[in-house]
Order: sequence, then C-alpha cells, then structure tokens
Amino acid sequence: MQLGFYFDQTRCVGCFTCAVACKDWHDIPAGSANWMGVTCIEKGNFPNLFVAYLTRPCYHCEIPACVEACPVEAITKREEDGIVVVDREACLGEAACGGLCREACPYDAPQFRDQAEDKMEKCDLCLERWQQGKRPICVEACPMRALDAGPLDELRLKYGDDRVAAGFVYFPEIKPSILMKGKQNPTKDSTPHI
Repeated sequence: MQLGFYFDQTRCVGCFTCAVACKDWHDIPAGSANWMGVTCIEKGNFPNLFVAYLTRPCYHCEIPACVEACPVEAITKREEDGIVVVDREACLGEAACGGLCREACPYDAPQFRDQAEDKMEKCDLCLERWQQGKRPICVEACPMRALDAGPLDELRLKYGDDRVAAGFVYFPEIKPSILMKGKQNPTKDSTPHI
C-alpha cells in the first residue's frame, strides 16, 4: 500500500492554514523549516490575471531521490505504507553532508533549520496520527477541504488519476504520491470584457 495526498487547486485560497496547523501540531518553531509549504503562482497582466496556490508537503515518492542521496541511510521508505521517514539521530546534519537529500529532492521537502548542526526534518504524513486512525493535521485543518490523504488506490477511485496543476511538475522517475485537480488558467488567449 502507498499512502499519499490529494490536492484540489481549485478549492485552495492560499490561507496557509495547512502550514500553520502543521507547524503547531509538530511544534516547529518559527524559522526556516516548513514541513508544509504553500506557493503562490501568479501569471498574466492586468486585467488578465491568474492566481493559484500549490501546497508543498513531502510527496512520499514511490522511488524517493532523498533516500538514495543520504550517505548514512538516515532516510527510509516504510514498506507497510510508503511513508518516507527520517531518523534524525542517524542524520549527519547539513554542515556534515551539505544537505545531499535536499539537493536530490526536486520538491524541496527536506528541511534544515537555521543552525549549521541542525538535522534534516520533513513532512512524515503525520505518521503518529495515521497510527491513531486519524488523517494528517493539514487535511483536518483545511477550511476549504482542498486536501485529502489516504491510500493512493482509494484516492484514485475517489478523485481520478490527474497530476496536473499550476506550478507543479510531475517527475515520473521518482513518482510522487500525489493526485491533483488543477486550476485552469482562464487568462490564456482571453480578451478583456469591457
């Protein structure tokens, strides 16, 4: 089984509630580490504008590049659910290895805090919540219900198999465990209405 995310870009309003809930739940202090990020995509010129948002957790790839990049095998993929986890005790830290995992991940999921000796951390799909039969805190917190999580096979049956969204690039060599409903850019080839 592979757990993953579903993101409905048409519903996301960029409120950052998912990111704030994640930091609060995991007791991550203010600073550079954000296990759940939100990116704003802006295109066009007035009056033809397009704005969309993209959530950026760890996508718990089926073939995670970060696992291969770690020189001490501090990052592993759990066989039972596909969640990519970090052993922070085994991690050498950014100063020692140069953040090889961060460099390997095209989605910037591996995070390091501000100190040189800080160890890597990232979204773990709220592993402890799954073990309690609960969904990730970002999913529960989203007021627009733009996020969902669960077994990818079940998410495909519920939402389809699309992975196209503004600002997102799907890398088939690592197979991120994400399904999406993308927001269409209505400003393409449109003329202003006066």
